[in-house]
Amino acid sequence: MDLPLDYPTLRIIWWGLMGVLLIGFALTDGFDMGVAALLPFVARNDGERRMVINTVGPTWEGNQVWFILGGGAIFAAWPFVYAVSFSGFYLAMFAVLASLILRPVGFKYRSKRPGRIWRSTWDWALFVGGFAPALVFGVAVGNVIQGIPFRLDGDLRAFYEGTFLGLFTPFTLIAGLLSVAMLVLHGAAWLTMKTEHGPVRDRARRFGVVAGIASIVLFAIGGAFVAFGNLGFRLESALDMAAASNPARGVTVAAPGAWLANYAAYPWMILAPVLGFLGALLATLGVARGKELPAFAGSSISALGIISTVGLSMFPYILPSSIDPRSSLTAFNASSSHMTLFIMLLVTIIFLPIVLGYTAWAFKVMWGRVTTRAVTTGADYY
Repeated sequence: MDLPLDYPTLRIIWWGLMGVLLIGFALTDGFDMGVAALLPFVARNDGERRMVINTVGPTWEGNQVWFILGGGAIFAAWPFVYAVSFSGFYLAMFAVLASLILRPVGFKYRSKRPGRIWRSTWDWALFVGGFAPALVFGVAVGNVIQGIPFRLDGDLRAFYEGTFLGLFTPFTLIAGLLSVAMLVLHGAAWLTMKTEHGPVRDRARRFGVVAGIASIVLFAIGGAFVAFGNLGFRLESALDMAAASNPARGVTVAAPGAWLANYAAYPWMILAPVLGFLGALLATLGVARGKELPAFAGSSISALGIISTVGLSMFPYILPSSIDPRSSLTAFNASSSHMTLFIMLLVTIIFLPIVLGYTAWAFKVMWGRVTTRAVTTGADYY
């Protein structure tokens, strides 16, 4: 059966859609995590903390849809990637899921009792639910950039040969801290828009400035690691982009600095890191000066640029192997079948606009500042 789109085109489309889902997750649930990470530090009493919590209270559940969509898309479009990454990062994924479970429980149970210790405990649980996923996601991306210690045998069975502690190297920790700084900046920008003028907003602005500077510095240090460290992989032979998926196809070698090769081949890609830096700078200046929309726009642009930098630098690689580069997974040797990708694209064309429309409507309905008076007198607030 001839399909309207050829196999290589569908693979590239789904590689791009994966980026869209990851960026959507960072832009929506990202500020939820940033706000949670800031909660114990920007709010000093129960009224202030309830105000901070309720800036994300109406939308956090809907924002998690992007996380679920991302995991489902990896499973359906890149089954090899799903199998290797979810098994290799099992303990890391468990830590993420455990911390994310704290978030709904914290929201629902925090105000069930008036005790100070009870509420403070759940406040710190919410902090863990924001900080830990941000850190682990960044560390995971750092590991992907430097290569995952896995190999495939002749039957394409995956064997992960790393350890949990082995996930933490100087580069991956920088990536993790960059992820935290990026999302804390995003959360601080959100709080400047959603909280009343007062001490909480002022504290959020101060933390936002620190996070913005940290984002710029850590992004630059990470770029230096890639440029001057032993990071990068390249194909030694041409890859048949239309062939059936088989991770044994093609020969990959470790090549220091190879992640920069795409910028020489496709100069337009330099726009991604430029947006990462300029967005963080705009957000930092906007937060410092109390300019709410430029601050939030800047933090969003920065997240877009930083995430796009990773994807564009590595293309066509999705999951390179550090111990057996020939086992590396790319957009062209690890995807689902031609028909599967096409059917999934049709479903996405139908349902993604619905998700976007519902999300936009929900934010429109819930728009406006949250005040301490509202949360202390309203029965519908957390």
